[in-house]
Amino acid sequence: MKPAEKQAAARAMLDNPLFHLIMDDLEASAINGCINAPVTDDETRGAFAAEARAIRKFRSKLKFLAEEQATADGKGAPA
Repeated sequence: MKPAEKQAAARAMLDNPLFHLIMDDLEASAINGCINAPVTDDETRGAFAAEARAIRKFRSKLKFLAEEQATADGKGAPA
């Protein structure tokens, strides 16, 4: 996939309001799961926290790709 195609795809996803609704819901569910997990259940809290971090990282990557920096993989960097 060419950098311009990555950028266009990322922008299309970010321009879709349904995408934001779904991602907000997923993130809120993960955070609530982390908060409401039993105090002694470190594994469950860790899993929910990891899920929230993954969602945030995914959003961050999309924003990075959409902001004219579709060469995030380094293939288009000058020598």
